Amino acid sequence: MSSYLYRLGRAAAASARWVIIGWVVLLAALGGAAAALGGQLQEDLSIPGTEAQTGIDQLDERFPLLAGTSGQLLFVAPEGETVADHADDVRSVLDAIEGVDHVATVVDPLAKGNEYNLAEDGRYALAQVLLDVKLDELDADTVPALEEAATLPEGSELDVHLGGGVFTTTSVAISPTEGLGIVVALVVLAITFGSMLAAGLPILTAVVGVGVTMAGLLAVAKVTTITSTTPTLALMIGLAVGIDYALFIVYRHRTQLAQGMAVRESVARSVATAGSAVIFAGATVVIALCGLVVARIPFLTVMGLAAAAGVAVAVVVAITLVPAVLAALGEKMRPKPGSRAAVRATADPATQRTLGARWVRVATKVPALTVAVTVLVLGVLAIPAKDLALGLPDNGTKDPGTAPRVTYDLVADAFGPGFNGPLLVTGDIIRSTDPIGVVEDLKAEIEKVPGVASVPMATPNPNADLAVIQVVPETGQTDPATADLVRALRDLGDELEDEYEVSDVIVTGQTAVTIDVSDKLGAALLPFGVVVVGLSMILLTIVFRSIAVPVKATVGYLLSVLASFGVVAAIFEYGWFAEALNVAKVGPVISFLPIILMGVLFGLAMDYEVFLVSRMREEYVHTGDAQRAITTGFTASARVVTAAAIIMIAVFAAFVPHGDSVIKPMAVGLAVGVFVDAFIVRMTLVPAVMALLGDKAWWLPKTLERTLPHLDVEGEGLAHHVAHEEWVAAHGEAPCAPSASRSPTSTTASWAPPSTWSYARAHCTSSAATTGCGAAPCWPRSPAGCPPTAAP
Repeated sequence: MSSYLYRLGRAAAASARWVIIGWVVLLAALGGAAAALGGQLQEDLSIPGTEAQTGIDQLDERFPLLAGTSGQLLFVAPEGETVADHADDVRSVLDAIEGVDHVATVVDPLAKGNEYNLAEDGRYALAQVLLDVKLDELDADTVPALEEAATLPEGSELDVHLGGGVFTTTSVAISPTEGLGIVVALVVLAITFGSMLAAGLPILTAVVGVGVTMAGLLAVAKVTTITSTTPTLALMIGLAVGIDYALFIVYRHRTQLAQGMAVRESVARSVATAGSAVIFAGATVVIALCGLVVARIPFLTVMGLAAAAGVAVAVVVAITLVPAVLAALGEKMRPKPGSRAAVRATADPATQRTLGARWVRVATKVPALTVAVTVLVLGVLAIPAKDLALGLPDNGTKDPGTAPRVTYDLVADAFGPGFNGPLLVTGDIIRSTDPIGVVEDLKAEIEKVPGVASVPMATPNPNADLAVIQVVPETGQTDPATADLVRALRDLGDELEDEYEVSDVIVTGQTAVTIDVSDKLGAALLPFGVVVVGLSMILLTIVFRSIAVPVKATVGYLLSVLASFGVVAAIFEYGWFAEALNVAKVGPVISFLPIILMGVLFGLAMDYEVFLVSRMREEYVHTGDAQRAITTGFTASARVVTAAAIIMIAVFAAFVPHGDSVIKPMAVGLAVGVFVDAFIVRMTLVPAVMALLGDKAWWLPKTLERTLPHLDVEGEGLAHHVAHEEWVAAHGEAPCAPSASRSPTSTTASWAPPSTWSYARAHCTSSAATTGCGAAPCWPRSPAGCPPTAAP
């Protein structure tokens, strides 16, 4: 892989102008397609095959009026008066609402038989507005038209509030606050590189990648269902990894330039080495996100695939556009002689006294104590995770003061929380000779169920073959008691089918759909976790040729995930720091948060594991000194890993202040997860565990060693191949036979440095002595007189 990437990097550098033009044209073309197609984001959180979704589909076919979008009109009379005292004003508003396009009917709260829509004191009256289209088919101007129609006559003493499902989000939630993450990233990059030009490059290329992804998603939204959360998630993850991946390549390029390498050669080697690690890291994120297919939930699958597409684009940008821009900038990227960047690039990591060097010495001084303390801290952080409640958002999670949130709160206060999330019970009554009588019997039975506040509607459909009963729970949509009521009603269904002329009793409605989605996601969490953990074990075993390293990495990942869940629960369930983080309402978080966090954090955890531990392995292979490998490898990579983690945390955290109820907990969880995984697990726990294990950290059974493929993620094989080519170019091919009698102190002009021998010993399996340097050199002993080897 590294050899291919070397050629790719060289080609991108040689054709820099055309590569850059190609990306600009692609971005413009996709942007134009998105604008022309006008794809509409939807809020389809359905799961085919669940009982609630079956009921929704049945209503769509047999009672379309109840399957469309709905809204709420809440009238509020002055203190001491009733809404009925202002009947003319109410009628005026209802007439205006009925004149809006797609409004099928309006339930008059003052009409006879609608007493359930009046509060006990008469001050509040709730009118239901039923539309003839679903939310995803709603015209963009329908809600503004409803808001304009919901205007009381001049001089009226009533208040009117508009809310309901018509306010469900169908746009990408982006605010200027997200730009703060980019500002922080720019500052971190400037400090890391010591150059504003170098700092701006990863951000520029990441923005191009995100632009391509977003434009592509909006174009695809015309032909497939994409929820409003999907582009925001893809933006958040794509921006974070896009900056990080470009950072790794630019950092390697600047280091090589400081060491005197030519620009194009440095570009090619940067893509071959850091680019190899970027591809592996990106592949783990993509695989984890695509693994959401395991849940077999359509909207979650689309969400995972969209986010995976964003990561894949970031990887392609990193290995094509980034090297092209680096080549175009040429010598401008080379650190000035004597600058801090140049000094760092040429210094020996083993002798540096940086913060990273001091930190790893502290972490490994008493490694058992470090392990105990970090595990204890992560365990404490994880404790609140046991109380993490899941659900789907409703208008109660909107920002305070907004129209839907005000209406939601007023309805809950006046009628009870269940009025904002009623259930629908349907039953097939085609065999009945008295459809109205059967419906009344069903209503009477349902009213007896504990937890039912009222049954405001019970009616057959126009064809009199389907009973539809509206049930208002005593509790709100996200209350566990409501889920218990749904299960109780479903259990009652079997009894109703036996006693009355009814079949296929189904509990449905948006609240039931929410409960079914949460249950389905909960059931999918374990198999998804098994897939992710199993995948991490396999991939890391291949990369690091070790048993202990993958086990340690996987345990660290699980600790990071649990700590992230714990912090999310503490904020969104317990309310800790909720006000500071602008949490609109404390309560259950989005039901797909755990599975999304597990997938994304898996990929990001593998990022840091690869970039940190691969340098340790490289040093161990060269020296055979496990302790030195930890210190030197950590010191060499700590700076860039720290910068990458801070950037990713900043990008995720920027979505917290004004993020909606879906994105906010995910952004918090990802920011906390990256912080915990990067700084507590990878940069503290990992070196301590490695110090405890010593040489055993790199043990691998011989059977596995022969079976597992060599990925060469760090491009070490290419480095030795290039070194071999350079030596041959300078000295020519010189046959040599390894011999115990030959010494590294030999004056032979072709003597190779010992580092190449240790590399050959670690990577070659042949025990036969090599007869010449031109052959595949697997040297069993010091090959004095041989040129640097190309890895097999």
